[in-house]
Amino acid sequence: MQRMGMVIGLKPEKIEDYKRLHADVWPSVLNQIAESNIRNFSIFLKEPENLLFGYWEYHGSDFKADAARMAADSETQKWWTLTDPCQEPLSARKDGEFWAMMEEVFHVD
Repeated sequence: MQRMGMVIGLKPEKIEDYKRLHADVWPSVLNQIAESNIRNFSIFLKEPENLLFGYWEYHGSDFKADAARMAADSETQKWWTLTDPCQEPLSARKDGEFWAMMEEVFHVD
């Protein structure tokens, strides 16, 4: 299992839309997350900075392939057409990233 964290900005005028969407995530999107070997997925919001922090545990063996399969899913693509306009990618993210992946520097159970 691999713990993964990521961060992105949230447009202030889209906060309520984003919260509303995530209060009722489509079952097809939740199913795709599970099929992509992602468990224990949470998104946190830090205001007033309007930063979203996402965390999940990846239980597969090929994250790149699972992420590509998720990105190819038509229902997930439709979901992202609603959520992506709410988000503000960080300027310091790596090429090819929308959410900026983070390095784990500490963990304890």
